[in-house]
Amino acid sequence: MRVIKRYRIHMGTFAWILHRLSGLGLISYLLLHIWVISHLSGGERSFDGIMHSFGSPMFKLMEIGLVGVILFHLFNGLRVTLIDMGVMVEKQKTLFVIAVIIWLGTWFAFSAIMLSKMGLLPFTV
Repeated sequence: MRVIKRYRIHMGTFAWILHRLSGLGLISYLLLHIWVISHLSGGERSFDGIMHSFGSPMFKLMEIGLVGVILFHLFNGLRVTLIDMGVMVEKQKTLFVIAVIIWLGTWFAFSAIMLSKMGLLPFTV
């Protein structure tokens, strides 16, 4: 007898999982931020040392990823809020697609600006 049934992942489930993962990413960033700020109590040398390591190109690119996580959580959270208020409940899939399109568009724009400021684009934005 098979007790565990296969569960199909629908678009709503996918949106739910991504929202939870982005929330966990934001919590992880917050904890890292608190850890970095705690180096202020160790003095200027301690804080400058940790900030120097965060100035590497890898961390600069991770900042672009952080912006993407923040924007996804923002736009999907707005979608969830609309649905919780009873607005466009029957159009959840459409709202998710719209949220993803807006997310990717704004993330692309922010990424271009950030890469331009880092000098990684051949043009300035």
